[in-house]
Amino acid sequence: MAGPHPPNHTVGTDGPTPQAESRPVEFPTGPTVGDPVFASAPTHGAGPPPGPYAGQPPPAPYPRRRSKRPLIIGILVTVALIAAMTVAIAYGVRTNGANTGTAVSERAAKAAIQDYLDALEHRDTDVIVRNALCGMYDGVRDKRSDQALAKMSSDAFRKQFSGVELTSIDKIVYLSQYQAQALFTMRVSPATGGPTRGDVQGVAQLLFQRGQIMVCSYVLRTGGSY
Repeated sequence: MAGPHPPNHTVGTDGPTPQAESRPVEFPTGPTVGDPVFASAPTHGAGPPPGPYAGQPPPAPYPRRRSKRPLIIGILVTVALIAAMTVAIAYGVRTNGANTGTAVSERAAKAAIQDYLDALEHRDTDVIVRNALCGMYDGVRDKRSDQALAKMSSDAFRKQFSGVELTSIDKIVYLSQYQAQALFTMRVSPATGGPTRGDVQGVAQLLFQRGQIMVCSYVLRTGGSY
């Protein structure tokens, strides 16, 4: 036997009720930026924001350029040292070694030149050769040619002067601490006779070695016959 049926509300005594107004179906959407749910979403453990291109790693940082400052400083220091050395050399040349503590002093040069002139006057060939070899005397084995040249130099000197006396050192030009050339004046007595002359000049090349000053060469500057 059929059970009772629920009453049909659509059918009344007055006829069927009008249908409810149709409305569009709304589907749920995700939270937006202004939605409270979106604002309260947990951010702990979130990864880095995506790069400009999906699926690609972020661009590598550019390598830092090495600073050129140490190199520039080193160049400047080198230039300064070269300039200082140049100034020191120029100053030494300008002063002609006057303040360098040279071993060739004016007094020592005068004594060495006088000894050499005395050797020429008295034909002391050993002293003449020792000076003429200019520091190489002990290394030369055969000195016969040097001795012959020393005799010739002495004979030429004795034909000009019968006596010499060095009166002054007029100028010393220092080539180094141990080398110099000296302009000197001497008083001479002509070998042919006549008055003594005190204005005869000569130039000597000097070398200091092993505590001694040697006259490596001697040139008479004043012309004329004696």
